[in-house]
Amino acid sequence: MAIVELVMPKMGESIMEATILRWHKKAGDHVKVDETVLEIATDKVDSEVPSTAEGEITELLFNENDVVPVGTVIARINTNAEAAATSAPVAPAAPVSTEPKFTAAPAYTPAAEAPVSGGGAKFYSPLVLTIAQQEGISFSDLEKIPGSGNDGRVTKRDILQFVADRREGKVIPDVTPEPATTTAAATTRQPVVTTTVASPTYNGNVEIIEMDRMRKLIANHMVMSKQTSPHVTSFAEADVTNLVKWRDRVKADFEKREGEKLTFTPLFIEAIIRCIKRFPLINCSLDGDKIIIKKDINIGMATALPSGNLIVPVIKNADMLNLTGLTKQVNYMANSARQNKLKPEDTQSGTFTLTNVGTFGSLMGTPIINQPQVAILAVGAIKKRPVVIETEEGDTIGIRHMMYLSMSYDHRIVDGSLGSTFLSAVAQELENFDPKRGI
Repeated sequence: MAIVELVMPKMGESIMEATILRWHKKAGDHVKVDETVLEIATDKVDSEVPSTAEGEITELLFNENDVVPVGTVIARINTNAEAAATSAPVAPAAPVSTEPKFTAAPAYTPAAEAPVSGGGAKFYSPLVLTIAQQEGISFSDLEKIPGSGNDGRVTKRDILQFVADRREGKVIPDVTPEPATTTAAATTRQPVVTTTVASPTYNGNVEIIEMDRMRKLIANHMVMSKQTSPHVTSFAEADVTNLVKWRDRVKADFEKREGEKLTFTPLFIEAIIRCIKRFPLINCSLDGDKIIIKKDINIGMATALPSGNLIVPVIKNADMLNLTGLTKQVNYMANSARQNKLKPEDTQSGTFTLTNVGTFGSLMGTPIINQPQVAILAVGAIKKRPVVIETEEGDTIGIRHMMYLSMSYDHRIVDGSLGSTFLSAVAQELENFDPKRGI
């Protein structure tokens, strides 16, 4: 009997776990290769997990709504079910641990690598640290939580159980050994004090809306990003008159020829790519005290969903595409996001992110960095304004299409000089757009 193990797939360099939303199959069902077995969700995208083999599902190891580490076996498939039915009984397989089997370490997990206290030996994921902060769990209490993860690592399930036990007044055993050199006074164990948090009251005419799962994940990710990176934001202004007039002139012919609408987004991405090639340090991540400069230029584009939530699909190797290729990729990713058709790999491996706050009328914004990247650029609404125009005959005033740009960057690695210089370079690229360019 050949048993194939279906594992929780790895869906991003910073994603360590996923939630099982729904099983499409049950034990005893027949499944074909690439047929959907279950739906999962992460803080980036909902996705379907296909079968890697054809056969009969013999076991489902987790329930719906369970949070499962990547690399963990979630189901088993018998690829020779008919032969197995007539063969002699075989010894039961050794129980498979539900601990994650990481076949490769994440490319970049800075927060997971950082100890939470000076002398602590444990390491904690960004999600665990975020929950600890939200629940008011001190580092000393965090170190007392028994970890059920790989090498005793504290998982999301462990810390949520700790929170539940604390609210019920249960005493959590202290698993952290005291240093041998502590004094008698220091080694005296203090009783665990539990507090009951009163439910908040709301005055006036209010409506209470529970956050959906995706909004909770986005909230945790944003908090983690602000905790991880010291954010600095620089601003610039660009005269994009030539770009606007060129697009207005060619967009009808472009759509007729390519079958795609030409938006401003691929034009912005094109300018960003040119500047990244001049300033490659913007296209990096930080791993402890190591700067990881990415040779691939993978541009994330923040996309608003009909639900009001946000997702960031990624255009891989964007520097290898011309304007037509960028346009098709931008439209494909945006449509797939809005129709909930993105695959896990569509949100992976981004190296720089663009967000268009001008789509909703904002002049500028201060975006939050999409970890583990070090910068995110926002473009505001394009507005006609009277501005001073310098000519050989002197200064004049004209009506121009103006736009603000803002970029937030990680001040641990990107200083003001680099951040401002890069942002100004992008603005200059847009201002120097060739109005005679062909399509």
